[in-house]
Amino acid sequence: MMKRLNLFSLAALALMLGDRGIAADSTHDVVVYGGTCAAVTAAVQVKKMGKSVIIVSPDKHLGGLSSGGLGWTDSGNKSVIGGLSREFYHRIWLHYDQDAAWVQQKKSEYGNKGQGTEAIDATSGTMWIFEPHAAEQVFDAWVKELDIPVVREALLDRANGVKKEGDRIASISTLDGTVYAGKMFIDATYEGDLMAAAGVDYHVGREANSVYGEEHNGIQVGVLHHKHHFGAVDTPISPYKLAGDPKSGVLPRVSTEPVGEFGAGDKRVQAYCFRSCYTNVPENRIPFPKPEGYDAEQYEILLRVLNAGWKEFFGKFDPIPNHKTDTNNHGPFSFDNIGYNYDYPEASYERRREIIAEHRTYQQGLMWFVANDPRVPKDVQDELREWGLPKDEFSDNGNWSHQLYIREARRMIGKFVMTENELRKMKPTPESVGMGSYTIDSHNVQRYITPEGYVQNEGDIGVSTGGPYEIAYGSLVPKEGQGANLVVPVAMSASHIAYGSIRMEPVFMILGQSAATAAVMADEAGISVQALSYDKLKERLLADGQILQTPAGVTPAGVKLEGIVIDNQDALKRGSWTVGSAGKSAVNGGYQHDGNANKGATSALFTAKLPKAGKYEVRFAYVPNNNRAENVPVVVHHAAGDTKVMVNERLKPKLDGVSVSLGVFEFGPEGSVEVSNEGTTGHVIIDAVQWLAQ
Repeated sequence: MMKRLNLFSLAALALMLGDRGIAADSTHDVVVYGGTCAAVTAAVQVKKMGKSVIIVSPDKHLGGLSSGGLGWTDSGNKSVIGGLSREFYHRIWLHYDQDAAWVQQKKSEYGNKGQGTEAIDATSGTMWIFEPHAAEQVFDAWVKELDIPVVREALLDRANGVKKEGDRIASISTLDGTVYAGKMFIDATYEGDLMAAAGVDYHVGREANSVYGEEHNGIQVGVLHHKHHFGAVDTPISPYKLAGDPKSGVLPRVSTEPVGEFGAGDKRVQAYCFRSCYTNVPENRIPFPKPEGYDAEQYEILLRVLNAGWKEFFGKFDPIPNHKTDTNNHGPFSFDNIGYNYDYPEASYERRREIIAEHRTYQQGLMWFVANDPRVPKDVQDELREWGLPKDEFSDNGNWSHQLYIREARRMIGKFVMTENELRKMKPTPESVGMGSYTIDSHNVQRYITPEGYVQNEGDIGVSTGGPYEIAYGSLVPKEGQGANLVVPVAMSASHIAYGSIRMEPVFMILGQSAATAAVMADEAGISVQALSYDKLKERLLADGQILQTPAGVTPAGVKLEGIVIDNQDALKRGSWTVGSAGKSAVNGGYQHDGNANKGATSALFTAKLPKAGKYEVRFAYVPNNNRAENVPVVVHHAAGDTKVMVNERLKPKLDGVSVSLGVFEFGPEGSVEVSNEGTTGHVIIDAVQWLAQ
């Protein structure tokens, strides 16, 4: 049946559906269900490949979180963002290259600060920080330019709306009864509703560490990363209505359930919030509204945190153009609504609306509380009163974001499951269709009471991937027999903790394009998406600008190292090396360090196959810091013998802030450099070694 369906014309498919008593109101080569950024890039790619496509969006607005407030892009290493994803950020750059886009401030006044690198990159013509309405304008213009039909506020009939012939989807229908027939289908929703309704395997919650042999997946009780925990407050915080008195009852927003055992799995999901947009421009500012159902007691824990001296309430009021913010969770009690989303992934539409409304009430109530409750410290209150909702954003939704940040919902269990082991390069990733690079990042999952009687958060994790990583094609397609013509780029196949990095908006756009390419090619070949030739898929992805492997010798700041570059990941290591967090100067986005331990027992050998014998300058890259060793022994093995150079890693490298020269040496067909921690006083960093022909 699979191959026969692929040979049907759309008219024949519609006739077949009619024979089954289903009126095919719309027939297309590819049906994209979803309104996210991935839905847009998927549809754009289909149209660019010459096929018909329709976006059936459950949402009123296109773009998902990219147009819903997340303008402070979680970009990671920008050098691995290619294809239509990069084109989106180019279109953002074109928007802000016009003087008319700068209404509340001059372009010259914008600080150009982004995540790790500059927000505006004039060299590449990209911009990574933007206002919500600017993103939506780009998405809307893009689909209009290519004449892509979009049906908005069209909710899938999750109970009866997916019709299958064998393991192929023949059509989907929405709650209003409209039927959309197609040869191929793409589920580009955050929730994975089409995938689930089609009978594809999926998971909700955290897998136990033992399931995939991971370290950071299951319950992480006792692990305190970032500052999003109560250990970041100088004074322990009581969870009880009368501080220290359990008999008085537990305050709101604190669970009395057992936290669970470290490493065990559960059905809970990481917290959601709105990436809300605020402004401090008086003529564009609306005072924070008092939401219906406001209850000051909901914020008693926050009051205790503020009165304990917490000074970082404004720590994630990240600046976007025109004196606005992308405001995210920051601290032990903030905008993340911990514990109030557990049933969202599989909830009915009505229940989801209730959850979204509760999140809005919680977050708006928090702002009202801080801005108006007389018990709030005056300095915090006075500063917050300078902010409010922007009149020129979300005008049809009370100037409040239309998209809740669904950080995680259902995740497919597909042909291949991405885990932290692939992201951290502990296992190889097969058949790359795109790359991610952001830190493995899970927000808190629980707020509980410790055995000592204090409140604490659990689930917040921040782990470096040690540079960009590949994402497997198998993680976008269901298992064999579950969906021959379905591709899933958003609710894709990954463990909870791996999804914590993959779930970034630039990556969703990358995967949307790759999913669409696979769908079209599988249809043209008359085969299932599982049987598609990866070599042919790879060829087309590369031709369309996708980046499938880390470009050698590139830093997040965009510095390109020429010549032969050997990264720390490829060095032969002895002893214990730990992956370090990426910085602006880290080659390929990550480095390793010795932990300032086991001196004399830790080394790394960088070996390069050289194109020809001759003279080469050798450069050594490291990421500086005051805790580094000042006497790192670096030995160059060359044709005339060995030369030791002592490197002070506290000093900023002289060459582009990335590397230092070790000298010019004669080499045969191979060269090597050895770094050790013998006799060092401080952390030893290894990043990369570079050979430049002279």
